[in-house]
Amino acid sequence: MDSRYTPAAIEEKWQKTWAELGLDKTPTDSNKPKFYALSMFPYPSGSLHMGHVRNYTITDVIARLKRMQGYRVLHPMGWDAFGLPAENAAIDRGVPPAKWTYQNITQMRQQLQRLGLSIDWNSEVATCSPDYYKWTQWIFLQFLQAGLAYQKEAAVNWDPIDQTVLANEQVDSEGRSWRSGAIVERKLLRQWFLKITDYAEELLNDLEKLTGWPERVKLMQANWIGKSSGAYLEFPIVGSSEKIAVYTTRPDTVYGVSYVVLAPEHPLTKQVTTKTQQAAVDTFVQEVKNQSELERTAEDKPKRGVPTGGKVINPFTGEEVPIWIADYVLYEYGTGAVMGVPAHDVRDFKFAKRYDLPIDFVIAAPDDVAGFDLSPTSQTQEVTQVVQVEYNEAYTEPGILINSGAFTGMSSTDAKQAIVKYAQEQGFGKEHIQYRLRDWLISRQRYWGAPIPVIHCPNCGIVPVPDQDLPVTLPEEVEFTGRGGSPLAQLESWVNVPCPSCGTPAKRETDTMDTFIDSSWYFLRFTDAKNEGQVFESAKTNDWMPVDQYVGGIEHAILHLLYSRFFTKVLRDRGLLNFDEPFERLLTQGMVQGLTYLNPNKGGKDKWIPSHLVDPNNPRDPQTGEPLQRLYATMSKSKGNGVAPEDVISKYGVDTARMFILFKAPPEKDLEWDEADVEGQFRFLNRVWRLVTDYIASGVNQKTKSSELSKSEKDLRRAIHTAIKSVTEDVQDEYQFNTAVSELMKLSNALTDASDKNSPVYAEGIRTLVVLLAPFAPHIADELWHLLGKGESVHTQNWPAFDTDALVADEITLVIQVNGKKRADIQVPAQADKAELETYARESEVVQRHLEGKEIKKVIVVPGKLVNFVVG
Repeated sequence: MDSRYTPAAIEEKWQKTWAELGLDKTPTDSNKPKFYALSMFPYPSGSLHMGHVRNYTITDVIARLKRMQGYRVLHPMGWDAFGLPAENAAIDRGVPPAKWTYQNITQMRQQLQRLGLSIDWNSEVATCSPDYYKWTQWIFLQFLQAGLAYQKEAAVNWDPIDQTVLANEQVDSEGRSWRSGAIVERKLLRQWFLKITDYAEELLNDLEKLTGWPERVKLMQANWIGKSSGAYLEFPIVGSSEKIAVYTTRPDTVYGVSYVVLAPEHPLTKQVTTKTQQAAVDTFVQEVKNQSELERTAEDKPKRGVPTGGKVINPFTGEEVPIWIADYVLYEYGTGAVMGVPAHDVRDFKFAKRYDLPIDFVIAAPDDVAGFDLSPTSQTQEVTQVVQVEYNEAYTEPGILINSGAFTGMSSTDAKQAIVKYAQEQGFGKEHIQYRLRDWLISRQRYWGAPIPVIHCPNCGIVPVPDQDLPVTLPEEVEFTGRGGSPLAQLESWVNVPCPSCGTPAKRETDTMDTFIDSSWYFLRFTDAKNEGQVFESAKTNDWMPVDQYVGGIEHAILHLLYSRFFTKVLRDRGLLNFDEPFERLLTQGMVQGLTYLNPNKGGKDKWIPSHLVDPNNPRDPQTGEPLQRLYATMSKSKGNGVAPEDVISKYGVDTARMFILFKAPPEKDLEWDEADVEGQFRFLNRVWRLVTDYIASGVNQKTKSSELSKSEKDLRRAIHTAIKSVTEDVQDEYQFNTAVSELMKLSNALTDASDKNSPVYAEGIRTLVVLLAPFAPHIADELWHLLGKGESVHTQNWPAFDTDALVADEITLVIQVNGKKRADIQVPAQADKAELETYARESEVVQRHLEGKEIKKVIVVPGKLVNFVVG
């Protein structure tokens, strides 16, 4: 027997054996309880990073444990394969997006298989494959039939050189296109949307059902949905029959309105602008057109605006107030108009100060108006003067209304309801619930995505592509230049088709879908991945879903998870699913961080100095000689602090990489990569290897099992069953893999220190250690199990159950103190009561010497722990 631990040979051998045995295939036997373990699937960039390794290792440990606990497990993997990077590769390298993507998939699949993950590769999906996006298109048509998909004009970021729409993330801080460098314009285009707002209330309320989700993720989703209760108020435009509608959560401040603001792109802007202000308004509108949404709403930028010359009437006071346009109001948000109340809103206060607009306080702190007559009929001029002098900034707290007509003297909380009721009675307002959430814009003017399956007919309008004609496949004869908008729109042979309804010459929709669409239902397809005739068989999907454990990064806490929940609810309402939520439990693992060097005197990417260029004993910039800051930061190419998984695996093996990742930090925390700690786990696996192989090589002549165990055997058996209990609880309930690995180390130490290697208890300990190690370090565990003479794979063994009797100690160590100082410790029966413990302590020879000739004033007994004699 080779006494050396050789990871590479062992891992290759067992990965081949597992594949031949089909250990990772999804069982079809539904007699066992199910467990669906899922990692968020990756984008096929071509190479794995340590973040991937951490994510997939965590999920793999859970899947392996559940199989050993008797569950039928679904543990699949796929590829989130559509998106702009492949299209960019086509432009830069002259390679078709499909070829580039599938090459990357092949490479990354091999890398994942090298990790020994217990993935069922028979369930693999790629979102760019026609047999997948056929069903993405079919689902879109389900939304269309349900009235949840529609087209409308929407403001978009438009690159005038590339002639394409850009996402907010593709516009830099200077308002330029990330590719062409052109100043981006805001432009109205017809775009496709999904009505996620129809499900806003249910998406919000059902967060309470997600007891297995981190609270911060649920809070992030709740804030994104952004439910608020307020009032919808109408301000008549002077000299017009039109009204400007605003939504406000502060109707109690309506008597303090000193201006109303329209979004520059609001249709009423042209109507309310006077001739004298026309030039200024046109200039400002043009300037704002060149700003991204992020720029306009940035908190740290001053808000700019111009008056239109128009006015509205405040329906509560009858007074005329000016209409302005400003960059911070977006047409897509709310009504596209806001009422300016500078006395009670920080942003409005700054805006009013900048443009010298009136600031009228209509709410005051209760203490500031105590003693004043605040009845509705009183003159509150004196109060106003006090407040105007007192307040040098916006007052945003609850308070008492002043200068508010019939509502003067009311608390602001009560006034909100009273004012809304009054507005409703008078016909110029109503109570209104609003959500921050907006309908989901899914149109993308690019090639590498799922084509939206509709045809535009001059007679019939929007016509769905018939089911039998799906998928609408992406044409291959496409030229990629990065210019002139979507390549699909330029391919007339693909665009021009007859209408499926009337046969009239018509045109295909040339927009493709946002890639978030693909990832919003992939977890459903995994349950029936090879079904050619249906999106999935409902019975199968309802059996496997919801996902029992979902693992992925916190960066997906809002959009991906929210969209997945939305899709699940819509498909439920279409009669395809019988559950409300897709993911039972969610684990958001922390980032993997590497040692990083930063030059604080440099800016941009140049400030990061790659680790291999730095002397760790004297970290200085190799170019300037300046001292560098040393810190841990998320691994990335730009920081030069990455560690390639293949480098670690070739040096230490997969099992060591897995053990380090699991042991270094709790899964939800960031992990600091440290080569010394990797080496530590390698040494631990070597110790386990020697422990088991030495036991086998010794040719143990195991003695007959005795009904009476010796004290050392009882102690060892207690260590074994304590390990079983602790590891099970750590992994099954809390996913505290770091403490579970620590328990394995304790058991290894207990076996190393055991005095009787011939004992059946020692043999039990060796077997238990190997079985408990299996989910964490699967290759070495199976090899050791095989060397122990076991026929089947260790991964087919039942997970051990702990014996509660074995956990009970016959004896405990009792600490004896005199005046609080430890003087001895002795072994005593575990069941001894207080009186017996005191007796044992008094009889100790060591303690008797310390008590000799002294008066015992008090005896303190802590059962199971200590006895303290207080002496004079």
